[in-house]
Amino acid sequence: MDLSSIRERIDDVDARIVGLFAERMNLAREVAESKRGTGKAVYDPAREREKLASVAAQAPEGLSTQAVALFSLLMSMSRAEQENILAQDRADRLSEQVRKSYLTLETPFPAQATVACQGVEGAYSQIAACRLFSLPQISYRPSFEGVFQAVADGTCAFGVLPIENSTAGSVNAVYDLLASYGFTIVRSLRLKIDHDLLAPAGTALGDVREIFSHEQALAQCQRSIAKLGAKVTVCENTAMAAERVARSGRGDVAAISSRDCARLYGLDVLAEGFQDNDSNFTRFVVISAERAVYPGATRSSLMITLPHNPGALYRVLERFYTFGVNLVKLESRPIAGRDFEFAFYFDVDCPAVAPEFSQLLDALNDVCDSVTYLGSYTEIV
Repeated sequence: MDLSSIRERIDDVDARIVGLFAERMNLAREVAESKRGTGKAVYDPAREREKLASVAAQAPEGLSTQAVALFSLLMSMSRAEQENILAQDRADRLSEQVRKSYLTLETPFPAQATVACQGVEGAYSQIAACRLFSLPQISYRPSFEGVFQAVADGTCAFGVLPIENSTAGSVNAVYDLLASYGFTIVRSLRLKIDHDLLAPAGTALGDVREIFSHEQALAQCQRSIAKLGAKVTVCENTAMAAERVARSGRGDVAAISSRDCARLYGLDVLAEGFQDNDSNFTRFVVISAERAVYPGATRSSLMITLPHNPGALYRVLERFYTFGVNLVKLESRPIAGRDFEFAFYFDVDCPAVAPEFSQLLDALNDVCDSVTYLGSYTEIV
């Protein structure tokens, strides 16, 4: 049989598969309708195990694994369809909560605003705030939680905080505070970070015995620090480290900070580009106490907790695949007080107003313990 004839037969088989797939999804909708008002769960693990065992037994020799994989995906699509149908009965469904946060197309992201940042003048958060807002009125706080408190009590409309670094990873404290305060992300910025080693005038590189900086900056400069053999001291912020060095009266200390801080605090630049990796970027986010999705938002963040069961993460990832939602970040961290259980942070690249994003939000209930929506926003690069 020639290739064109084989392809014709494949096309015929595929057409029948599409018809059967449509019939199966219609039956899934009927199952959902039958469950309405009964309280029956969409996910029935015993039924799925029984079904997959039957599929494996019926599959021809050598195709059992592929058949199980195919039917696992079919059942995931079926459950997702049922979840979306049953979600329509819930006024508090997550997609509806997010939809209520959409701002009109005529609502621009504010150019002027009161903004809380951690640290002091010259901090990278301040640099980020001036990129995110044209004319921010910046109020400084000594800690990340202080920024959240300033937004919570209405002192500031927004907060700007680092959430992820290309070298040191996520800033877990900020994620924890987002979940604790129930705030959302409304904007983000990817900022290139160039650390310089700053010291009081007259200090030589060989004189440095102690280096001050934030723990993230110290982590990003480990190899450079090791070459100097200097002691490290952690500060709340890189700008605060520069301020501390400027006031120290010592000739053997330096700070890892920004070039702006050299000008602000009268320090000399002992070494430019002190970071180990020149491709060093930090993502900063704008947090808000009020959930708001500004026009053009194409990135969203979720925190999902999963049961400690085999395949739990796989079932969640199936949903992303089912709805064609592009996943750009997946990170896990242990849940305090719950042995071997993890929270997963997801960033997705999908317009917030896209139907598939709403469908995804409403189709996660049966495959996870909880879903926390952390916001939809535009990321500035």
